[in-house]
Amino acid sequence: MAELDQVSDQSSADRKPVTLDQQSIGRLSRMDALQGKAMAAALEVRRRGRRARIVAALHRLETGEFGYCVDCGAFIGTGRLDVDPTSARCKDCTT
Repeated sequence: MAELDQVSDQSSADRKPVTLDQQSIGRLSRMDALQGKAMAAALEVRRRGRRARIVAALHRLETGEFGYCVDCGAFIGTGRLDVDPTSARCKDCTT
């Protein structure tokens, strides 16, 4: 979680608005900057989602519900949890 927060802080400048001043930046460079900004914003959304899943998994761990499906209550399975410890649903409820 700390690593996600650190990367988020470091990349905040990449998500700032791109200036419209065409005197200081060419059209193609501006398009490049806009694309870079969009990619940085999309990565930030993914980081926030990952962080939220980690927080939820830690909460389930504290309450003794870790490893059990939040929908049906069945055991998720160690293989699935080994791949993604933040899994909140069993394979039947995921599909």
